[in-house]
Amino acid sequence: MRKIIHIDMDCFFAAVEMRDNPAWRQVPLAIGGSRTERGVISTCNYPARAFGVRSAMPTGQAFKLCPQLVLVPGNMEKYKAVSTSIQAIFHRYTDKVEPLSLDEAYLDVSECDLFQGSATRIAEHIRQTIFQETGLTASAGVAPNKFLAKIASDENKPDGMFVIPPEQVSGFVAHLQLRKIPGVGQKTAEKLAKFGLHRCSDVQNADLTLLVREFGSFAEVLLERSQGIDHRAVHTDRERKSVAVEQTFSQDLNKPEQGLQPLADMYQKLLRRIERCGAQEHIHKVGIKLKFQDFHQTTIERQHPELCFQLLQQLLTQAWLRGQGKAVRLVGIHVGLKSQAEQAQLDLDWQ
Repeated sequence: MRKIIHIDMDCFFAAVEMRDNPAWRQVPLAIGGSRTERGVISTCNYPARAFGVRSAMPTGQAFKLCPQLVLVPGNMEKYKAVSTSIQAIFHRYTDKVEPLSLDEAYLDVSECDLFQGSATRIAEHIRQTIFQETGLTASAGVAPNKFLAKIASDENKPDGMFVIPPEQVSGFVAHLQLRKIPGVGQKTAEKLAKFGLHRCSDVQNADLTLLVREFGSFAEVLLERSQGIDHRAVHTDRERKSVAVEQTFSQDLNKPEQGLQPLADMYQKLLRRIERCGAQEHIHKVGIKLKFQDFHQTTIERQHPELCFQLLQQLLTQAWLRGQGKAVRLVGIHVGLKSQAEQAQLDLDWQ
């Protein structure tokens, strides 16, 4: 039985700016693109969220919702430095740390002897230490696996903690909304709802043949997560190789033009993910994936040093032609990242 903690910093970029400029603490604040140029909100504080402002929202729309919004361009180097300090705090408690981005990580404290091995007390002490040393708040989830720990960390945000003991897993997941399961986006949730599947307990009692027929290989994930099962270990040597976004449609798309608006939406979301993990400088290729109505799929990639919407449009058209008239049920976009070895060699070449 593992003891997993998921730590998630509260509105991280905005929190750092509010810490450094106390005048911004009580006003709606967002990190993102210029007011006059086309841009997207990276993150925002809780006063801004009260107006409906959210991550990945176009800047213009954010100002319509909240005209008094304070917009800050952001300082990625500063955020990375703070993140490094927070990661160092994690390693005081365990060497089994898996960063997910600059502002969140999994910790496996199964073998930690501090506080008599209590994962709950360890998590609370980590949160206190982060606040004392950085002035920032963090939320934590404690559970027997990564899936549940991540969900738990969101239960009492901001500046809160939620614990799911092993004996309470069954009761907790029975009432859990399926949209909480990673991979269940809006379209998948709508499709699940058509079959009367809203909560994990519904999937537990569903017909297996129906799940496999309608959701393919994802049916296995649905079944496991709906029972609170997640066998994934915390990987300390994890190296991110790509960043991706994809969308499965409730109705198949018949023409490339129908994919342009979803492509634009995914482009904005992928920009946000790339920024969160600090991967902008490590992009070396851009790609698109299509899954056709018969579940066959195709992927096209091109060498490119940045995410480019025009290139994605070209790749979308090329990939669509490979289907020879078949409708499309899923579109995905991604960027490939240089490995640490490749980046080190590149740095050496420039010295």
